[in-house]
Amino acid sequence: MPISVRLDKDTERLLEMTAKALATTKSSVIKASIKDFCQKKLNEQRKRPYELISDLIGHEGSGDGNLAINSEEILRKAFRRNR
Repeated sequence: MPISVRLDKDTERLLEMTAKALATTKSSVIKASIKDFCQKKLNEQRKRPYELISDLIGHEGSGDGNLAINSEEILRKAFRRNR
């Protein structure tokens, strides 16, 4: 299916350089680029919200294994420190 796209000069130059470097056609570079871009975006949509931000969330533990058991005492100490 023929599709027409207008490129700015910088993008066109980059496309030509890439096609030459890969010893292929501009059309092949465009097809591969669109396919990679679309697959990446569709995969991102399928991810759950946590997966999208997991690299931003810390992975370190507090080192204190009894947070659930001693939560009331821990909160009291924290409130006392803030007074």
